[in-house]
Amino acid sequence: MIKPRYKPLIPYVVAAGALIFVAIFAPFLTPYDPYLQDLEGALTPPNSQNLLGTDRYGRDVLSRVIMGSQVTICAALALLAVITLTGSLIGSICGLKGGRVDTILMRTSDVFLAFPQMVFAIAAAGALGGGLFNAALALALIGWTKYARISRALTLTIRKMPYMDAAKMAGTNSLGVLIHHVLPNIAGPVLVTAALDLGTIIMELAGLSFLGLGAMPPTPEWGAMMNNGRSMLQTASWVVLAPGAAIFITVAIFNLLGDKLRDVLDR
Repeated sequence: MIKPRYKPLIPYVVAAGALIFVAIFAPFLTPYDPYLQDLEGALTPPNSQNLLGTDRYGRDVLSRVIMGSQVTICAALALLAVITLTGSLIGSICGLKGGRVDTILMRTSDVFLAFPQMVFAIAAAGALGGGLFNAALALALIGWTKYARISRALTLTIRKMPYMDAAKMAGTNSLGVLIHHVLPNIAGPVLVTAALDLGTIIMELAGLSFLGLGAMPPTPEWGAMMNNGRSMLQTASWVVLAPGAAIFITVAIFNLLGDKLRDVLDR
């Protein structure tokens, strides 16, 4: 039985779940092989056979958009999981331990926060040599700082609670305190931040791919698809508009889910 406070989340969870379902099962949902080239049918406008037309190599745009959801969304979810877990653990440990560990790690995060995130990611991805993995790694190098800061601030507040003193008096070690008392109590705000951050990560990955620093051809990644068709915006606009619309819809759904989740948890 779903609690009444969570019912407003249902439409957004269903929409986000549908996107993730498409991303996971993309190979089984594509009407054509997204890598198959047919130069005779290149740049065919949308029609009954190719609902979103074909690109310059005759590849079905709809199939590539569907397959691109697997590359873009799954990569974004994996990156989000890494930076959320890493940042939360670092912030929680800093908040619990304090002292030199806290100083070193927080000053390190200050250094990363001094750089504009996208500029740093472009520089790091370029230095690493491009590719989807390197683009995700570049974003991870700077993305963990936000979660470390949030987790540390929450942990400093939790550390003053009476149940923390009771746990220590009962002989619970630091690891037990972290797992059973700190992480469960910071999970809500961190989860909301992660949900709101997912759309941004999708745009950043797509942006790096658009600049040629992310997924490499012939991988059907949305940003790379837009880059491949940018010169044909006036003559074959569907090649750019289809992946652009996919990015817009996906980011909008995840942002709306994050906003609604925040409203529900703040009640």
